[in-house]
Amino acid sequence: MADVEEPQFSSLADRIAALNKQKNFTAPLPATKRAPPPPPPNKQPFQHSTEEVRDDSVQESPSLPARPPPRPNRREPPAIPQRTGTPRASATTPGVVSPPTLPDRPPLPSRKTTAEQTPTQTPTPRATPTPTLPPRRPTRQLHSRRGSNSSEISHISSISNLSLSRASTTSVDSLAPRRVLAPAFDQAKLPPLPPSRGEREALAAKQAERERPEPIKPPLIATRSAPAVPPNEPSGRPSLPPRLPTRPSSRTPIPEQVEDARPAMPRRLPPPASAFVRPKTLLEGSPRTPPLPPNRPGRGSPPPVPVSSRPSRGEIGAVTVRAAANKAAVCMVCRDFSGPDGVAAQYPTHVLPRHDPVGYLANVLCGPFPSATDKARAIFTWSHHNIAYNVEEFFGKCVKGRNVDDTIFLGKAVCQGYAEVYQAIAQRAGLQCVVIGGHGKGYGYTPLTRGQAPPPKNATGHAWNAVCIDDGEWKLLDACWGAGSVGDEKYHKHFNPKMFTMSNEQFGLSHFPGNEKYFYREDRRILSWEEYISGPVPGAEKPQWSGGPPEEGISDVVGYSPAERHIPVYSGEVVRFQFQKVCEHWTHERNGKGPPYLLLLKIHGADGRKEDLVPLDTDGYWWWVDVPARDLGAPGMKVQLFALTVLNGQDARGVTKDAYYKTKASGGYSMAWAIWCTWELV
Repeated sequence: MADVEEPQFSSLADRIAALNKQKNFTAPLPATKRAPPPPPPNKQPFQHSTEEVRDDSVQESPSLPARPPPRPNRREPPAIPQRTGTPRASATTPGVVSPPTLPDRPPLPSRKTTAEQTPTQTPTPRATPTPTLPPRRPTRQLHSRRGSNSSEISHISSISNLSLSRASTTSVDSLAPRRVLAPAFDQAKLPPLPPSRGEREALAAKQAERERPEPIKPPLIATRSAPAVPPNEPSGRPSLPPRLPTRPSSRTPIPEQVEDARPAMPRRLPPPASAFVRPKTLLEGSPRTPPLPPNRPGRGSPPPVPVSSRPSRGEIGAVTVRAAANKAAVCMVCRDFSGPDGVAAQYPTHVLPRHDPVGYLANVLCGPFPSATDKARAIFTWSHHNIAYNVEEFFGKCVKGRNVDDTIFLGKAVCQGYAEVYQAIAQRAGLQCVVIGGHGKGYGYTPLTRGQAPPPKNATGHAWNAVCIDDGEWKLLDACWGAGSVGDEKYHKHFNPKMFTMSNEQFGLSHFPGNEKYFYREDRRILSWEEYISGPVPGAEKPQWSGGPPEEGISDVVGYSPAERHIPVYSGEVVRFQFQKVCEHWTHERNGKGPPYLLLLKIHGADGRKEDLVPLDTDGYWWWVDVPARDLGAPGMKVQLFALTVLNGQDARGVTKDAYYKTKASGGYSMAWAIWCTWELV
């Protein structure tokens, strides 16, 4: 098949005109394809925008590429429309269909506007002449590169996802509506933020301060001279005195005074009088010797002794007795504290002022006494009368901390409250006093049994005081235990003066301070925890004492035997029952209530078959009796120390041992006694 030469055209208009002249071009319907379905009723047909139609540039149609050779065993493409009068196949090559000669291109159909088309109409090509395109404007060259905000040339995106067939357009100085891009981000061009709350308040404060009227300051008057007072005019009312100048509000110097300010000169003393002569001191001496008295005796004889002022022998003896009495008064046990105790009972809590009760008590309790010991005793006794132990908080385990004033008006406290009240009053009275914390063998304490190991050290749980008394001596005292005791979860109020009078060595047997510097022993020993918790006799339980012996001058702390509560019966030994007086200065007539009681020891005889009362011997300081252990009684019985109080219906004070035996031998008699101490036989 001979190749058909396709005519060449110099322009698109010539080609369109040639296609329009061909009348034999028909497009046969394809036999293998179905017609497309009709469009939905609500879908608008594709519309061309005005911008796409208005194209100032002329684009040439690209040339078609050569068709590739057919592949074997593949479905043949549909038939290509042929021009009329053209052979379909070559006769020389049977079985092979050669590609037909391409017909002349048909004329391009004319486009219609969107308004002329309807959904049911299909545009058909018409042979209408194409309008002449306007001449293309020459491209202007940009002299410099501009930013994206330039309006000379704006590039619009070419192809979008919604319309893939729409070509990009470029507008040069076009008046058609176009998309305006957002300006570039610039922090300086953003609108200012509204003022915050703090800024508004500060602005309002400045505005109020600016609008506040300035105070009218009176004119300053120079103080170098007195102001001129105008003459008084005769009137019915007297004129007021001139007003004093107002002092400046700050230390800023007055302008008038600044002008007259001169450098300060060194201070000068006034010149001394013309007849003034400075006397010399004793160290400088005097050149002139003072004159001797006229009635001076001769240098060889001494001055006469004034016989009228010489003391007699009786006066010298009285001074000696007074000195001995003062020396004896140093003993705390036998000292007479009736004065401080009487003053302490006169000021109960309800008569104290609500304001500064501590200062009031320090004045009324300690003011009448010059002795520091009497002052300390008055505070100790006042605590007994006015503060009770707070058993509710102690056993309820809800002890509350209070200040001293609240504790005084509440009238209840634990050991810490007692110690703090005592310290506050003592210090306000001028006494040196400290609060000491440590361990006390009080309520809940159980003595160690024989062979039991001491518990770990725990110097806590109790509090007491140390006060400096006469001669600078530090005295240990316990105002809490001196006010009463606790038993059966109840408080028993009774005065225990030995918590003030006992020596520091005896006090240390039941009090162990947490700080070792607060032992205050005369021998300056520091006891160990094991020595304190075990006691003088390790593992030994003390006998049971009542409260009567100290009042009668018998010590229940030291100097007694047997020191253990349990006495073995079958030891084969003679048991010595011995007691001593609380102090060598203590006398029954001066410190006690009268002559002493006769002491009796109650025993049960051998195997407990004969009960008897054995009187004790005494020399005024010691009381003793020796009894074989077998005669004390049988195991399980008790041996007790009695004080004979009533004999034949009369007070038994002053009854001797011989008088007791004589009354007992007479037959008919009656007796009454008080139990002071108890032991158990084993």
